[in-house]
Amino acid sequence: MVASGFAGLGYQIVWTQQCALWLGHEGAAVLAVVAAFFGGLAVGALALGSRIERSGQPLRWYAACEIAIALWGVALSLLMAPVSDWLLALTGPQPAPAWQWGVAFVGTFVLLLPATAAMGATLPAMARVLAQLRQHGRSIAALYAGNTAGAVLGVLATAFWLVPAIGLAATAAVCVVLNLLCAAVALAGLASPDQPAATDPAAVAAPVARTAARGPLVLLAVTGLLGVGYEVLVVRVLSQVAENTVYTFALLLAVYLVGSAAGAAAYQRWWVDAPDPQRLRDRLLAGLAAACLLGTLSLWGAEAVKAGLLQALGGGMAAALAAEGALAVAAFLPATLVMGALFSHLCTQAGVGGIGFGRCLGVNTLGAAAAPLLFGVLLLPAAGPKAALLGLAAAYLVLISRQAWRRPAVWAVGGSALALALWAPPLQFVDLPEGGHIVSYREGAMAAVSVVEDTQGVSRLRIDNRQQEGSSSSLLADARQALLPLLLHPAPRRALFLGLGTGVTASSAAQDPLLQVDAVELLPEVIAASAHFTGVVGDGQPNPRLHLIAADARRFVRSSALRYDLVVSDNFHPARSGSGSLYTVEHFRAVQGRLADGGLFCQWLPLHQLDLDTLRHIVQAFVTVYPGASALLATNSLDTPVLGLVAQQAGGRIDLPRLRARLASAALPRPAAEFGLADEWAVLGSFVAGPQALKDFAGNVSANTDDHPVVSYRAPRITYAPDSRPRDRLAALLQAVRVEPGEIVGGAPDVSWAPRLAAYWTARDRFIDAGQRVQASADASRMLAQVQAPLLAVLRISPDFRPAYDPLLRMATALGRSDPPAARALLTALAQTVPARPEASMALSRRGD
Repeated sequence: MVASGFAGLGYQIVWTQQCALWLGHEGAAVLAVVAAFFGGLAVGALALGSRIERSGQPLRWYAACEIAIALWGVALSLLMAPVSDWLLALTGPQPAPAWQWGVAFVGTFVLLLPATAAMGATLPAMARVLAQLRQHGRSIAALYAGNTAGAVLGVLATAFWLVPAIGLAATAAVCVVLNLLCAAVALAGLASPDQPAATDPAAVAAPVARTAARGPLVLLAVTGLLGVGYEVLVVRVLSQVAENTVYTFALLLAVYLVGSAAGAAAYQRWWVDAPDPQRLRDRLLAGLAAACLLGTLSLWGAEAVKAGLLQALGGGMAAALAAEGALAVAAFLPATLVMGALFSHLCTQAGVGGIGFGRCLGVNTLGAAAAPLLFGVLLLPAAGPKAALLGLAAAYLVLISRQAWRRPAVWAVGGSALALALWAPPLQFVDLPEGGHIVSYREGAMAAVSVVEDTQGVSRLRIDNRQQEGSSSSLLADARQALLPLLLHPAPRRALFLGLGTGVTASSAAQDPLLQVDAVELLPEVIAASAHFTGVVGDGQPNPRLHLIAADARRFVRSSALRYDLVVSDNFHPARSGSGSLYTVEHFRAVQGRLADGGLFCQWLPLHQLDLDTLRHIVQAFVTVYPGASALLATNSLDTPVLGLVAQQAGGRIDLPRLRARLASAALPRPAAEFGLADEWAVLGSFVAGPQALKDFAGNVSANTDDHPVVSYRAPRITYAPDSRPRDRLAALLQAVRVEPGEIVGGAPDVSWAPRLAAYWTARDRFIDAGQRVQASADASRMLAQVQAPLLAVLRISPDFRPAYDPLLRMATALGRSDPPAARALLTALAQTVPARPEASMALSRRGD
């Protein structure tokens, strides 16, 4: 049963990630796959359990079920892609929430049903085998513990080893082999001498006992619902404290399973022969309510516990994972220990009353199957996690018999739940700067979205408190992520933005009166929060040219029939659960299908959240689809560098006369000079790598694909344990790539133009290098002492490089009041270094020099 449990949870990990590709979000995939998994187990156990328990050859049944699981595992490797495409089309690009969740839960259930139903029948088969070995009564707990122990190994091995090393399809193949191995061992057991058959308790139980056993069945269904509901709620809350990567979910699930297995083993060891089963049941229910309260209490202190452990354990990924594991232990272990014991006890009591294990398992997993929809989709957004968790603990108390309420301990647990409901703060995790405040907080089915403002009036948008989606101070950078690709296309009329964030990027593009903009955002809560930021764009009124669409980016791209002149994809955090699927070959190819003739695609990448090795896998995926792609920088920021991969549908170069016409056009959102894009040098000077340089940079690394999601498993490493600063990675990237003017631009007017652009690129690299050694200071004189010489040296390389010229001009203005001689000296140096620019000379004239 260990191997069977290993394969079962290995499948669950694989199917969750595969289903996330059409469900649109790994959180949604977790809910749908968990519901489908338990629903299938219920179908198999209820439909086949009684027949298996009456059979004299349960090993034959077990072998047949394992073979069926293996066959459907093979079938899914062939059917998953086409069925996912059909489910995408059925869902549609802009589904209503009820339709979307309905297709998600029902579609996933039907897709996985043959395998999950067979899994549901394997446990009753093995229970019957153990009964034949005359171990009935103690076999259920031992069987449950052994199967769950295998499941723990399956979760950890799949997430930390198999999928990163060999990919999803090959991992599923390993699970298929394990199923076939289990079947072979079972068939070999058929050739051994017959074991004496145990008396089937279901065949001899008195009707009165059968009636009495209905109580445990009801409790099995309700506790299945509440147990998985607790898991769903805790995972959602901890996603605001942990890093919310693929490893986070694996650790949480592993601890949940370990606790269940240990609880079943404890029941087998100490409580299976309890003289008063009713009293033990009440004590376990009361203990489970108390354990859930204890786990809920740990959530309020989760941030402090994590910070303390990280400080004590030091840096590194192992320390970060240990801290997340500790959070999982505190939240899950006490409750799941009691859950495992209670499940075993209820099954044992139902068996004494003549109810077979298959039926027990079936009703328990049937209740569990309803939990993701009830708690994750409906209750949590409506009531919030605090009320949902405390209500869940109270529900366990309701299940206790009347006699047990005479005990003070039960009233103490109930009183504790009431006290927490009245006086405990909400289970909201929002990092507030000193003196800051929460502008808005929205709890959704898939994430919590907050807007926080500090004492300087700077607002920040965060998802689950861990993922910052932008701020009111990043207007220039956000707008440039729209303007750069917008200027590179000669005449865009329709644009698609994948990911909204603060909304400033899409809103900036929509200021162009000739452009229609569709912006797709997965989380409705982000769309609502973006209104706080977009008022600075335009006149602050709703823009009829901007269409905000609540939908998944991958699903919209694959299911929409629209074509776009321009597609701009946000810089999604690659380590966050599910984001890696937006950087795969398959997704980039789907975007290619949405581009109109001559269309342009720009994929922004957060270099401040990426190590260069992971970046290579993304670049490899991009150039696989767009071999003529090039790369540019959104800004020259050292702390938050953002890299853009740019490709045109026709694979051509940029036409310089058309670019100049675009810069001179009145149809631009705002004067481009306001965003540092005053001329063609500023636009084309953003490029850092040509097509050949990108191919050389990617080298021979594997491309990030849906089947081998390298990014999802590599990117978390730098999130858990940063090994370099963003500015260091930017400098290393600039040293590793190159660009030639002829790779980027066509139609240059004269021979001097290419050397002039090459000089701009050299100046840009020197500017970034000089910035590495600058210490920020509010004192203009101190800043000038650090930057004057290196910036003037940059301007000697390229007088066109305004990012070096403009700061010096501003510093001269600032020094004019406090240190006039220094201001005159700086203006004189600027006028002499860049005589073609009149600003410094004009400033000297105004001063009378």
